[in-house]
Amino acid sequence: MSNHIDVDIAPRPWSGRTDGLGPEHLRWHQAVTPYRPGEGPGTVLIGFASDEGVRRNKGRQGAAAGPDALRKALSSMALENETTLFDAGTVAVTGDRLEAGQEALGTAVTTALDAGRLAVVLGGGHEVAYGTYLGVAPSALRGRHPRLGILNLDAHFDLRSDPIPSSGTPFRQIAEAEQAAGTSHRYDVIGISQPSNTNVLFDTARSLGVRYLLDEHCGVADRARVDEFLTDFLDDVDLVYLTIDLDVLPAGVAPGVSAPAAYGVPLEIIQRVCDRVTASGKLAVVDVAELNPCLDVDNRTARTAARLIHRIVTGHVPVA
Repeated sequence: MSNHIDVDIAPRPWSGRTDGLGPEHLRWHQAVTPYRPGEGPGTVLIGFASDEGVRRNKGRQGAAAGPDALRKALSSMALENETTLFDAGTVAVTGDRLEAGQEALGTAVTTALDAGRLAVVLGGGHEVAYGTYLGVAPSALRGRHPRLGILNLDAHFDLRSDPIPSSGTPFRQIAEAEQAAGTSHRYDVIGISQPSNTNVLFDTARSLGVRYLLDEHCGVADRARVDEFLTDFLDDVDLVYLTIDLDVLPAGVAPGVSAPAAYGVPLEIIQRVCDRVTASGKLAVVDVAELNPCLDVDNRTARTAARLIHRIVTGHVPVA
């Protein structure tokens, strides 16, 4: 496969606060360069501008503006050490061409992984998840580490069996694809909101062997329970795909999402989970979904998401 990544929107120049040009002043916008094939390891950012899946799922649209808002929130964050960061640009879903966009995203993610890089996908609605999966599933990295673990930080299972794919169907689609391919995967969710998931969805989760923690069992006082859940997950898989739906966070922390959480999981716990996953030596790809800038308050959601991305990237231990 060529190392070239095809996108609809080429990477644009980054800008932000500049205190100086030395490494002691380094910020993201000074470290990010446009993606070019053949360069060394590092992190590749890939945008996925889509809210077609949210529209199909009858949610509030606006997540297509998420990638640019995330880049802007990341731009002035200070880097403790020199970090190799590439921006590959953005795959954009136009009209109802969601499936074509997911295929294009999958090809981009595979290219990044096969080049030995951490892929960070900036969504976009949670339909991004199926596109990200299409990238990790055929990668050479998975060939070496076949037992795939998908950890979803989310208030929703997203296991709907609707005939038309949407932001509510990706993990059902993934389960069906894995079964058809005869491959092995595990899907766990942290932060499930009981009032936001019908009995049918809980029954579907049980039938598919999905393990989950309810949001009410993920408070700061429940740290040991969350740690045990995460340890069991990490010990059982070879390779990890982490997906963060920002509606897992309390609405006061993340108001700029399609479906703000009435309860949510504290940021302290979500950050702890991200820190452990990225330090595990198993994380191959991460995506961030459901940032809706037009619903955000003082860029609160974008800034929170950017902090999580920052910690994942700067704390990442590459897959061996």
